[in-house]
Amino acid sequence: MKRSNLITEEGATHLRNELADLWKNKRPEVTRAITAAAAEGDRSENAEYIYRKKQLREMDRRIRYLQKRTQEMQVVEHLPPDQTKVFFGAWVDLEDEDGNLVTHRLVGSDEFDFKTEYISIDSPLARALLKKQVDDEIPVKLPQGMKIFFINKIYYSKS
Repeated sequence: MKRSNLITEEGATHLRNELADLWKNKRPEVTRAITAAAAEGDRSENAEYIYRKKQLREMDRRIRYLQKRTQEMQVVEHLPPDQTKVFFGAWVDLEDEDGNLVTHRLVGSDEFDFKTEYISIDSPLARALLKKQVDDEIPVKLPQGMKIFFINKIYYSKS
């Protein structure tokens, strides 16, 4: 399944800042370290040189990925006209069938983070929530099996 190119303004800023930091600060630092390690002699047995070359390859891979994603991403800057339904960027308070409460925000695939309650718009739960409203019952097929959620609240700013 192709992932969505949607991203919040905060997520887009974060990716752009990460790209700028890698390109302008971290990459030059690593290349200087490679040059210094190479000057120490035999590169085939130079652990510092080998480590820094690997680090540079991984960094370049991340830079290429970020350059591609920042060109493709569609920043969602406006709130949906109908804020009574779940759309991209919404915060949703859910209750499961056991009465457990959880809050999630639907964000782009580059932004999801379980520590901050962000879930990817491409996840099964987010797809099931789209266009639903308060008091709707949402059956979701999760890796651990079917689960039913009830929407308690929908909002678009966490204040």
